[in-house]
Amino acid sequence: MEKVPYLGKELTRWQVGNSTFLGIPEMGARLMHWHVTLGDGTVRDVLYWPDLKDINDFAMLKGGNPVLFPFCGRSFDGGDIHFWRSADGVRRPMPIHGIARQGKFEVLRCDERGFSAQLIPDDAARESYPFDYEFVVTYRFEALKLFCEYSLRNLGGQPIPWSAGHHFYFALPWNDGLKREDYVIRIPAARTMKQDFATGKLIAPGPKFKAVESMGNPLLLDTFHTALENNTVTFGPKNKENPGEISVKIGTARVPDPNAVFVTWTLDDKAPYYCVEPWMGPANAPGNGTGLHWVMPGQTQSFVVEVEVK
Repeated sequence: MEKVPYLGKELTRWQVGNSTFLGIPEMGARLMHWHVTLGDGTVRDVLYWPDLKDINDFAMLKGGNPVLFPFCGRSFDGGDIHFWRSADGVRRPMPIHGIARQGKFEVLRCDERGFSAQLIPDDAARESYPFDYEFVVTYRFEALKLFCEYSLRNLGGQPIPWSAGHHFYFALPWNDGLKREDYVIRIPAARTMKQDFATGKLIAPGPKFKAVESMGNPLLLDTFHTALENNTVTFGPKNKENPGEISVKIGTARVPDPNAVFVTWTLDDKAPYYCVEPWMGPANAPGNGTGLHWVMPGQTQSFVVEVEVK
């Protein structure tokens, strides 16, 4: 582990086996980049990070793994975007993907294998999410794998709602000469849904996909894959002679919560990344009541994901 100057900030670099991880835990607890050094000395990007001249808009950058908390995606109240209504009946603001990716974190632990960092809510975060809590992000790095755990502890006297997630920007394609349509994804979902971006409501059923689906299929974009039959999504080149398949696991149970989702998304055909996102539930969880979890007073809940390069 070492500290490296970066555009006026200081990032941390972890070297674990053939993997190198880069991040600034204080800024959104964000893992920025992950690359693997292959046997021939070449380097493969696993998590994409853009070339930058500054990081003034760090929270909104497309890359790495932004932390989505307390809610994922677009929140709505009464058809109005960027709001949610809490149990006390009060309408409150809620940015897209919540308050953490733009939040400041206090580093609790940083060692050779990862870090833990706690969100320090500012006034805007407290207005959006007015609870007494501790939200901690913990990463553990291995040679070709990472684990990330979200932990939400309720310090107050009322139940706290949440439905958090990850926004992994995987570098794709990662093989010379291949295009996005040369890659396939396996998502063990019995149902799919979309979100109506005008109202926030869920639209079901969504598109139907093959068991082994081309990642060039545009219907995958902005789709929630749910009713998961097991907790693992895998994707990689359709030609098995090309190595480096990625697996993403959601939770620790073999079969996840029935409302857990994987989200598939990318910006456009030319984007050098493809997002495979494990979420506790679909977007607008408070408004739709789907995938919303409650932490009782004095209790703690966790959400764990695992990513591995094979």
